[in-house]
Amino acid sequence: MDTTKIFNQIKVYFNLMPDKEEERDIINQISSGVSFRGANLWVLIFAIFIASLGLNVNSTAVIIGAMLISPLMGPIIGMGLAVGTNDLELLKRAAKNYGVAALISVLTATFYFLLTPLSEAQSELLARTSPTLYDVLIAFCGGAAGIIALCTRGKGNVIPGVAIATALMPPLCTAGFGLATGHWLYFLGASYLFFINTVFIALATFVGVRLMHFNRQEFKSIEQARKTKNILMSIVVVTMIPAIFMTVSIVHRSVFDNSVRKFIKNELVQSGTQIISSTIDDDDSLPTLRVVAVGREITEATKAEAQRRMEQYHLSRYRLSIIQGIQSDSLLSLTNQLSQMAGNSSNEHKQLLELTAEAAMLHKQLSDYTRYEALTPDVLSEMTTLFPQVSSLSLANNAEAHLDTTAITRFVVALIQTKATQRLSPDESRHLRQWLQKRVKADSLIVVQK
Repeated sequence: MDTTKIFNQIKVYFNLMPDKEEERDIINQISSGVSFRGANLWVLIFAIFIASLGLNVNSTAVIIGAMLISPLMGPIIGMGLAVGTNDLELLKRAAKNYGVAALISVLTATFYFLLTPLSEAQSELLARTSPTLYDVLIAFCGGAAGIIALCTRGKGNVIPGVAIATALMPPLCTAGFGLATGHWLYFLGASYLFFINTVFIALATFVGVRLMHFNRQEFKSIEQARKTKNILMSIVVVTMIPAIFMTVSIVHRSVFDNSVRKFIKNELVQSGTQIISSTIDDDDSLPTLRVVAVGREITEATKAEAQRRMEQYHLSRYRLSIIQGIQSDSLLSLTNQLSQMAGNSSNEHKQLLELTAEAAMLHKQLSDYTRYEALTPDVLSEMTTLFPQVSSLSLANNAEAHLDTTAITRFVVALIQTKATQRLSPDESRHLRQWLQKRVKADSLIVVQK
């Protein structure tokens, strides 16, 4: 079959032009959504309040609701249309209204976070402080879907979906939180994410307008056209560069964490041994991978072989340090005894019940001890956003006894490693301790800084 014929048949399926609405109607519709006055402005303010409440109480459903009613997409798509059709008047009007909308949004969010009694940064809020290349792709694809929906018949649920996917509201609310609480890194990160969304939604709109062959106004000169094109490309490239670096850092960290997990699973996991936690100590003198284990002891031979194999997991620069525990030994012994007694006569029924109760108690104690293995990575991720000086975290349950009393004091110990040249100030240390105690839900907490 002729290649040209195949290509033409495929092109029929992807051709947008038969579904394109009247061009003048499309431009009027987008232009009318550019202005922020009266009802549009009040809807924006209330949407910001709703999104701020959602971020404050960590409610995804509330945040999605705010994104659905937000009118912020209007001036951004308007700017993309203006650039695509060389309409300088529309561009000026869209850019002015975009600036007004962004300013009012940040001020509204700042006002809310100054008044709210809930001042802790939740996970939904923290997710808007570190944009990556993936946010660039989401914004571009969302903008492309948006402009196609606006320019064609049968829009369906595309526009609400674009509003949710591109998430314009939460970054502005997070920027307001940063201003209200004095966290400038939050403000800068969230503002950058909002700028990424703006640039790449507008870029997708520009590309869509050109592909659908909208009529363009002519520039006064070829030099002016070239200058405008260069400015646009510069904005796009400059916006992408920081996101690329952040993405590379996140991917590198993810690959490293995956290597550590594979190493522990393949080299240290054995029958009767429970790996409680693993932490990385990047001390310049001797970087160390510390592993805490309970149950059957990991032998010296196994440790030596595991140390030798670390190079296969790209961990050759790290020394392996295994902290052994014995908490699971009693539990394993009791389990074996219960299995043996299950088939014995009814004369041993009472002893079986006693051992069952003791096993249940030990199960609970071990569960309380091991829950920090799953909790520590999430807490560290949030902590490094709040306190960039922190490089590693270790959490563990502890018990303390005194000679003059039989009472046992139980508490959680948090071992925190900070970067060599960055130490926490007394105020930051106090804030960190208060935040961490609430985050891990500990009645008593001791923080040790290295």
